Amino acid sequence: MAQNSQKGFSDSSVHVDVKDYYGKRLQKTSDLKTGACVAPAHPPPTFVREALKKVHPEVTAKYYGCGLVVPECLEGCKILDLGCGSGRDCYMLSLLVGEKGHVTGIDMTEAQLEVARKHTDYHMKEFGYKKPNVSFVQGYIEALTEAGLEKNAFDIIISNCVVNLSPDKKQVLAEAYSVLKDGGELYFSDIYSNGRLTEEIKNHKVLWGECLGGALWWKDLLQLAEEVGFSQPRLVTASIPTVDDKELQDILGDFKFVSATYRLFKVPKGNNRTCQVMYNGGITGAQDVFHFDCQYTFKVCVYPA
Repeated sequence: MAQNSQKGFSDSSVHVDVKDYYGKRLQKTSDLKTGACVAPAHPPPTFVREALKKVHPEVTAKYYGCGLVVPECLEGCKILDLGCGSGRDCYMLSLLVGEKGHVTGIDMTEAQLEVARKHTDYHMKEFGYKKPNVSFVQGYIEALTEAGLEKNAFDIIISNCVVNLSPDKKQVLAEAYSVLKDGGELYFSDIYSNGRLTEEIKNHKVLWGECLGGALWWKDLLQLAEEVGFSQPRLVTASIPTVDDKELQDILGDFKFVSATYRLFKVPKGNNRTCQVMYNGGITGAQDVFHFDCQYTFKVCVYPA
């Protein structure tokens, strides 16, 4: 699998700025100037908290996500993390998928990947695995196949506050759709705005690096997902990030932002029949109640004896 930046895709000025911001300017989470990278809207379930405790402190210190990207039924799954950074989510998920599963992280910033790769042996020993079930690829989320990732290969794709950093969101979604298996899911957290941002905001290097300058208008996400081929995005959770820096507040003006987790599915088109769904339980972390999204919650069906 490719380990270096692919030849067919070249840096834009945005990519150069983002690499500099996350590779050099940010050294730890506390260096962030806004609250865009906030804690999840809801506390992680116990099994996720326990998995996160096993992640190496240096990896956690360089975590810049904005949500919790842990969908259900992960055992044995093949997962791709878009913009994996130092690998916090990759290592947490590598424990949850088990030895028979696999997690691939892709990122364009070599300094972040150096941290991620350095701690592979540590985590495999911590998890009790005989061989690594996680790997890291240097490449661009707009060009996954050029990075050596196969089409129709992944059960789940996750991303944590990274899609907004790309200047071409539609291409990111299209590439994700391409490498997902049929029936696969894109489950990702990101920052969205209540309108299309001004050029001043989009051209501000700090605001872009802090995940605000590149935020999509949430309605544009719905349109882009449909154009690419995904099912209608399902909102899972949402929370309001804070911006305490007065100078940045003035530039942002009346724009509002939300940190939101969506799930998008790669499913066949044309079958819109309604159906009844019953939950039989058994999913780790959702033994009694399965929260599919912010609209639908399924309780375990108890059949009469």
